[in-house]
Amino acid sequence: MSLRDALFDLAQSARARRPADVQAVIDAALDELNRSGIEATCLQRGETAPDFTLPAASGGAVSLEALLRHGPAVVAFYRGGWCPYCNLALRAMDALVAPLRGLGASLVAVAPQRIEAQRETVGEHALGFPLLADPGNRVARLFGLAYPMPDSLVMLYRSLGLDLAAANGSAAWELPLPATYVIARDGSVAEAYIDIDYTKRAEPADILAAVMRLATESVA
Repeated sequence: MSLRDALFDLAQSARARRPADVQAVIDAALDELNRSGIEATCLQRGETAPDFTLPAASGGAVSLEALLRHGPAVVAFYRGGWCPYCNLALRAMDALVAPLRGLGASLVAVAPQRIEAQRETVGEHALGFPLLADPGNRVARLFGLAYPMPDSLVMLYRSLGLDLAAANGSAAWELPLPATYVIARDGSVAEAYIDIDYTKRAEPADILAAVMRLATESVA
């Protein structure tokens, strides 16, 4: 099953279980995010990715500049280990580690949650690529992906026992748009997969195809 199909099934199952008033809050928040125009103003294909350095769950720090010295980089932004759609996407991307390495490329994933939570996510899903902690969505903001959650959604999350501000070690209730960037060695964005709908993510096969195109272009 493709990641796209697995995410669709998960979203349909979750929607079927939710009370109508809860679903209405979620739908209204997505509509508001769509009207904000953030999907068009964040970092796009053809633009230059900003350099960053972030702490890794495995220890030490990872910079985009260091990754690009060795080859293309895939940088995936996700909401956090509390999000089942993010976890499904992370596990699917883990299958890319070996083929990307064979193409001289690397893969990292970035979320605003605290480094301790990042370590838990790596261990729980046995991921073979670095998870990076982005306190306060600093790097997500550089990519134009960070957005404030509406009060209605904050109240809903709190009622469900999910305190994102505490989980992220920040006073702000803020999330990044889930997005995946394929970045060429010169720092330019070769592909950008962005969607305001958190239940949709880049298909691993499409990511790999984009990196393979870069590898072919570098040889030509």
